[in-house]
Amino acid sequence: MYWGKIIGTLAGLATTKPWFALLGLFLGDQFDRGFANRYRHFEQQGAEIGRVSEHFVRALFEAMGHLAKIDGRVSEEEIRAARMIMHRLGLSPAQVRRAIGWFDDGKQPGYPLRPRMREVRRVSARGAVARTTFIRLLLEVILAKHSLKREERALVWTICKELDVGRVELAQIEAMIRAQKGFKRSPAGDADAIRVRNAYTTLGVLPDASNDAVKTAYRRLMSKHHPDKIAGSNPAADVVAEAARRTREIRRAYEMLKARRSIR
Repeated sequence: MYWGKIIGTLAGLATTKPWFALLGLFLGDQFDRGFANRYRHFEQQGAEIGRVSEHFVRALFEAMGHLAKIDGRVSEEEIRAARMIMHRLGLSPAQVRRAIGWFDDGKQPGYPLRPRMREVRRVSARGAVARTTFIRLLLEVILAKHSLKREERALVWTICKELDVGRVELAQIEAMIRAQKGFKRSPAGDADAIRVRNAYTTLGVLPDASNDAVKTAYRRLMSKHHPDKIAGSNPAADVVAEAARRTREIRRAYEMLKARRSIR
């Protein structure tokens, strides 16, 4: 992470005093170090996202629906972001239907937000990573919009207090998500999006395919194109070379999607 150093340095330079720029760089570096240490486990163990309990998933999507509806309407951006998280969690079609129902439950007047969050905290009393993951996924949905209203921020902080997530931690999570959004809108982000689309095309699946469908497509293509599968027919050298190239292409595509979707 380097966004803290960039922001801190720019803030210092705005004062036109070099020492403040150095101070901003130092403070930004401390922010980045703390952030990296706090979330290294989560990033390295991305597959853990698929092992959460149904209780966690239910509370998560209820809270998403509650937050999305607090400003009066649920935006298309919020719905798309919630759908993406369903895929990242590896939910089956039946589980997706339940998650949609929980999302709608959270939108209802009188939804008991605080008691639900206390239940999440109770069942994950020793799981600080689980609680910060909960906040991160929640923020990914509500930050899909261009801006947050005051009541939305107040509600996010209420959830954080119930889950024992502090303001610094909340700021770090939000900074990371906004940095990722900024990257996606940059030329580098556009190039990355093209690589991801090409990976789906290589495997012959759509972006909304389930994790199981992605794995099945990968295994089928590897079985079809791997050089070992055609060795028995004594193929020409150029045929073997093309099979090896195609196999590398398929493997790279799958490894990219495996990392992005936390496929186990």
